[in-house]
Amino acid sequence: MIGYWDPLPTARRLVDEDEAGKLFQGRWEQRNWRNVPGPFYAGETDSMALGRLDAPDHICYDGDRGNGTASEFVYRQPVHEAETADLISGCRLETWSGYQWDGDDHWTVAGVREWWRDRGRVREWAVTIAADWSKDGHPEWGFAGGPEYVPHYLQAARGHRDFIAYLDDGLGAYLRGYLFWLDQRRAPRPGEALPLLER
Repeated sequence: MIGYWDPLPTARRLVDEDEAGKLFQGRWEQRNWRNVPGPFYAGETDSMALGRLDAPDHICYDGDRGNGTASEFVYRQPVHEAETADLISGCRLETWSGYQWDGDDHWTVAGVREWWRDRGRVREWAVTIAADWSKDGHPEWGFAGGPEYVPHYLQAARGHRDFIAYLDDGLGAYLRGYLFWLDQRRAPRPGEALPLLER
């Protein structure tokens, strides 16, 4: 994608003010460090790991809690209306209301560049967990290690691999457009240069 598409007008059409107050209760201070920069992010979420059922192109699980449980995070921001609807649906599955859509109020150009500089750490984590969760079983699953959970973990590992692919090809272009948005609060016009991610 070249430039930037703002998903929030679409999101506000899909979520009325009353629902938004109940749905988006995540806190910036508690956001998962793997969330890619953009308006949507997950703070503290429950351990059910259900978001990928409706938003597999946007939500991943971290596995940090051990014992087969996981928190969620946004690995890919929506870039059109259908993707925004999918992500909203994934957020609705989260029983702690731990998602938030105020990332534009917190991300800065410097903050996005810092996240990008540290992407190697994110990628290394994703490679490790994808390999681990692709197995038929492992000690970290704990009580959730029964055979009935295998498809869930294999699907989650697919999300980790999708995240790796996006880190390698696609996310950089998106973030350059997002840098322009953060600086100008508008989409770039044809021919306008986008900021660089590395300086």
